[in-house]
Amino acid sequence: MEKGLTVRKIVIAGVLGAIAILLGVTRLGFIPVPTAAGNATIMHIPAVIGGIVEGWGVGLVIGLIFGVSSFLNATVPLFKDPLVAILPRLFIGVTAYLTYTGLRRLNEHAAIALAGFVGSMTNTILVLGMAVIRGYMPVGVAASVAVFSGLPEAIVSVIVTLAVVVAWKKIGSAGKQKSKISGDL
Repeated sequence: MEKGLTVRKIVIAGVLGAIAILLGVTRLGFIPVPTAAGNATIMHIPAVIGGIVEGWGVGLVIGLIFGVSSFLNATVPLFKDPLVAILPRLFIGVTAYLTYTGLRRLNEHAAIALAGFVGSMTNTILVLGMAVIRGYMPVGVAASVAVFSGLPEAIVSVIVTLAVVVAWKKIGSAGKQKSKISGDL
């Protein structure tokens, strides 16, 4: 992996950040559920994917874009608070990256799946934890939301992250192989 800020990292952060914004603005990123949360979200998945494929810095930037978008489009007081809407989202891609890099030597697919789970649960636990600390909801409600919305979100994150990252890596390796072959000619 290249060190530092590259054009590739900027472009990927921008594209995945735009996808997170699109999911929020169009409401495609919200899945209605009959819980206190009202919706399960998939808007954190671009930050997870960005952290895995391009590193913790890209994951952090996409999480920031997701958090700011959530803050600016907030319709409930909970997400009009930047400590709830923005701060926790910074860590989604970072924890996904750390999980992936820590486990990838053991099993690539398991590392990707666990990174998807950890990144999603980072969003759930930190947002709900901050909501409790800031007085927006009691601990019991937050725990209920974590179980009935957070766990299904994490399962969806595992499935989507695994599918996208495995495909991304296959496309990337095919491109490298093609470049090597054309370089040999």
